[in-house]
Amino acid sequence: MTPFRIGHGYDVHRLTEGRKLILGGIEIPHRLGLEGHSDADVLTHAVMDALLGALALGDIGQHFPDTDPEYAGADSIGLLRHVHALILHKGWQIGNLDATVLAQKPKLSPYIPQMRRRLADALCCGIEQISVKATTEEKLGFTGQEQGIAAHCVVLLERIPRPGSFRPEGRAFPL
Repeated sequence: MTPFRIGHGYDVHRLTEGRKLILGGIEIPHRLGLEGHSDADVLTHAVMDALLGALALGDIGQHFPDTDPEYAGADSIGLLRHVHALILHKGWQIGNLDATVLAQKPKLSPYIPQMRRRLADALCCGIEQISVKATTEEKLGFTGQEQGIAAHCVVLLERIPRPGSFRPEGRAFPL
């Protein structure tokens, strides 16, 4: 059995008036927010899809359908905790996670440390295992024209070592 799995996640939501802008579980002051069934946190959604994809468990639409009223206005960090519990149950833990948010505005760099901390807390891992970056698209495309915000995430999962699964030389073998 392989000791590592890699997953990639992507999400995008349209910017709209009358909604809060939530990214990585942090409310960002801005005149527009993201449209969606839940809180529309594109960063956290990309993280969840990367985690689910790493283990071939589908996507967030399968686990939290936008047709289910239970998830209307849902806190995406709460949904991430559920996905993390599923990952742990399957015998995996976070190795590291690298995410990029694509947004022309607002400037996100002041909020990145808070986003990293919030994601690390939800995933029960160290902040040094979580990387979040932000970039503009130089006014190109829908994100550059401030029509929406997108996020990409890649994650490395490591198999959780079982007690007694290592020989004294440190080489793993299945029990």
